[in-house]
Amino acid sequence: MRVGVLRAVGAATAVYGAVVTARPGWLARPSGLPDDAGTRTSLRPLAWRDMASGLALLTAPEGDALRTAAWVRMAADFGDAALLGATLPGRGRRAGAVAVSVGWGAVSAWAVWSRPRSSS
Repeated sequence: MRVGVLRAVGAATAVYGAVVTARPGWLARPSGLPDDAGTRTSLRPLAWRDMASGLALLTAPEGDALRTAAWVRMAADFGDAALLGATLPGRGRRAGAVAVSVGWGAVSAWAVWSRPRSSS
């Protein structure tokens, strides 16, 4: 498992989640969603989820706890890819959202399943 990569994913996810919690338009506009009260209300819990799962990746002890935090993050990323891919308006925006979500999930999956090179 590549702990440093998982910590970096966690840090990036936590910061992005905090920003989108405060300013949901940062996610709404590129996704093609209106930046209105309903969208902001709907996106804030997702951003909070990202912040929480990012903090878990950042702080979980190495081993099973970190692996579990990574699985939670991957489930969120791949779930986002499936749901946003099926529901976002505009084919280009859907494709972009799916690519970003799958990309982040893939980085976490790679970090969990790959072994660091030995230093010998």
